[in-house]
Amino acid sequence: MTARLDQPREIRRTFVPRVHYDPDSFGRLSERIARFLGTARFLVYMTAFVTVWIGWNMLAPPFLKFDPYPFIFLTLMLSLQASYAAPLILLAQNRQDDRDRVQYEQDRSRNERNIADTEYLTREIAGLRVALSEVVTRDFLRSELQQIMKELDGKDGPR
Repeated sequence: MTARLDQPREIRRTFVPRVHYDPDSFGRLSERIARFLGTARFLVYMTAFVTVWIGWNMLAPPFLKFDPYPFIFLTLMLSLQASYAAPLILLAQNRQDDRDRVQYEQDRSRNERNIADTEYLTREIAGLRVALSEVVTRDFLRSELQQIMKELDGKDGPR
């Protein structure tokens, strides 16, 4: 069946609800989690959690043990934590890359302005040097005046 352009399309009904979320706030949350996952505090907490888990399931009476020796449930919990941690860390890295890219572009723009300012000042200094070389200095003027005075004294002399 071909779609006709002179008639409106049928509205599609989906059973999946549309979830709207703010990607920026989710990104900030993922960065906070990723920062926490990269701390010594997290390692200490995780080590304590695993130690308590294993200790409880090794030393508790048999009717209180909930995860016997191969610790399959603990493995499942750690795998689940890792499966969520990896994408959150990647998302945080992507946001950091975006910030670094913006910072790089701002630095490049600032460097270009600095180079242009430096070139302008260099041209201005060169122009001032040229202009100063054409300006009469006091010593040059004094020597010229003395020479003129000598010439005048020589002409006013005996005739």
